[in-house]
Amino acid sequence: MKKFKLPNTFVLLFAILALIALATWLVPGGKYDTHLVNGKQLIDPASFHYIESKPQGLAALMMAPIKGFAEAALIIGFVLIVGGAFAVLQKTEAIDALIKSIARAHSHSRFVRAALIPVFVTMFSLGGATFGMNEEAIPFILIFVPLALALGYDSVVGVSIPFVGSQVGFSAAFLNPFNVGIAQGIAGLPVFSGMAYRIIVWVIATAVTIVFLMWYAARIKRHPEKSPTWMLDCEKRKESQLDLSGFTGMTVQHRLVLWIFVATLGTMVFGVVQFGWYIEQIAALFLTMAILVGIVGRLGTDEMVASFLQGARDLVTTALVIALARGTMILARDANIIDSMLHGLMPLVQSSSPVFAAQKMFLIQSVINFFIHSGTGQAALTMPIMAPLADLVGVTRQTAILAYQFGEFTTPMIPTSGITVGVLALARIPWLTWARWMVPLQLIYLALALLLLIPPCLMQWQ
Repeated sequence: MKKFKLPNTFVLLFAILALIALATWLVPGGKYDTHLVNGKQLIDPASFHYIESKPQGLAALMMAPIKGFAEAALIIGFVLIVGGAFAVLQKTEAIDALIKSIARAHSHSRFVRAALIPVFVTMFSLGGATFGMNEEAIPFILIFVPLALALGYDSVVGVSIPFVGSQVGFSAAFLNPFNVGIAQGIAGLPVFSGMAYRIIVWVIATAVTIVFLMWYAARIKRHPEKSPTWMLDCEKRKESQLDLSGFTGMTVQHRLVLWIFVATLGTMVFGVVQFGWYIEQIAALFLTMAILVGIVGRLGTDEMVASFLQGARDLVTTALVIALARGTMILARDANIIDSMLHGLMPLVQSSSPVFAAQKMFLIQSVINFFIHSGTGQAALTMPIMAPLADLVGVTRQTAILAYQFGEFTTPMIPTSGITVGVLALARIPWLTWARWMVPLQLIYLALALLLLIPPCLMQWQ
């Protein structure tokens, strides 16, 4: 595995771009007729016919990224603003203070000790499900690994609480602007529509994760030598302990900041449901939140701006991934081969039942997730194809988006994910050791995804 290395994401995406350009010379042009249903243009599956293709040359290939940037400007701006806003929130240290407050309480209450895993996993999962907590979980490894060791667990538990917790929330998200919001916008659906079923999915996925981790933690508590990281943890216990000595508790500012954050999420839900807010309004809301939490958290103007810019800067890579991904669709669209690609993919996804078609979509998205880890970039790359493909195979677009989300369930295990590798490096857990531990949980997630895709197909979820 040390010798195994995939190309950089940008190299991979540009290679896809080049392959699409090449395909425009080989794939015949084609077109489906569309008709208006409930205000939405849907493809007529029986109307495919061939038309003249327009092959794209080197000039078109090199212009595709900037054209993709222009066409995806609204989404890219949204990502940068939301990323900057959450960087300001984190700079106030309110979230860190909340984590440490609960961690300190474990020594004073049996209930807190019993509730530690459920509470923290739920918190991190909620973070993934609402504001797309992803890389932000990495620093918490430094808190939770020592905490888990101090409580008699192992490094696996310490990593799983923030990392697996946030990833399962990200995969089963209901308010995540970086995957649900972007995918629905691309698919032509109201942003954050279909929230009721997604909340059910999130509750089930989070509960399953908590039960599994509590079972494992109890087993390690009884037999610590059965931990896959037993020898490593013996060394770690000699080196460090969780240091909360300098922590005096949550301040008034921390509490106010957290209430502003909660109020922001509530306002976003209300605005989306009642007024049909879209990307512009939600971005404005998070920008307002950044200003308010910065003021309440007593950050200076220079500190607020620097934090915002750093948060936006951290997501420039994501923005460029979106631009490149949109560029692939521009090449295919300008060459008139998108409908031909849909026509070719349809037999791979089509099934006697929409349920099996949706499950095939999930498996395809899981494979794509091995190569493209940005939830937003993956949405930009796949949803322009998967959304109309869903129309062709009798699957609703909401269900297709859920299948895309579920593809993220593989992220905690795959060695090509920078987040996974970074987390394990910080915890000093070899990837093979972690992967062997993750196999049972991955199989559970696989079964869970396949089962949770059945109800939306049966009820024609819109």
